[in-house]
Amino acid sequence: MELDRLLESCRSGDELAWEQLVRQYQGRVVGLAYHYVGNREEACDVAQEAFIRIYRNILLCRDGRMFMPWVIRITRNLSIDHLRRKAARPPTMDIPVEEVRDLPAEWGDPDQELTLNSRKRLIFRALRELTELNREIILLKEIQGLTLEEIASLLKVPLGTVKSRANRARLELAERVLAMSAVGPS
Repeated sequence: MELDRLLESCRSGDELAWEQLVRQYQGRVVGLAYHYVGNREEACDVAQEAFIRIYRNILLCRDGRMFMPWVIRITRNLSIDHLRRKAARPPTMDIPVEEVRDLPAEWGDPDQELTLNSRKRLIFRALRELTELNREIILLKEIQGLTLEEIASLLKVPLGTVKSRANRARLELAERVLAMSAVGPS
């Protein structure tokens, strides 16, 4: 279903349309939250909160073209709020290792998976070393696919700043990846 029609159905109270909208965008929302909070369970909590906020305010989104930037703004703000709350209240106890259970996953060729996962970890480690603004610009532009104009609006910075930061951020990321790959895994 086309996004504008799906949004219209959601605005009119169609529960199946809402379910379809959530299924269609939940991966991106959880992924975006994960990039901010760095923990899958917390990212799922943030995503759930984001969808609650989207549901409550769906009448505000009248244009399908503005839906994804709106969702990203909501998710970003909730992720930042989550990190602030977490910093204000550090955890009182850790979860024992014995209680953590890995869910089995279906994998392809183990060597390919190892190489791919190794590359992903290297890029994510390098991303964490970028300045906050550069990391956010890479995340929003390269991973979430927002335009430079949308990023400028979201971050409330001039378009020229976003353009220059985007170039610098890509160069900084490439330098970090090269430096880390020369040193080896840590």
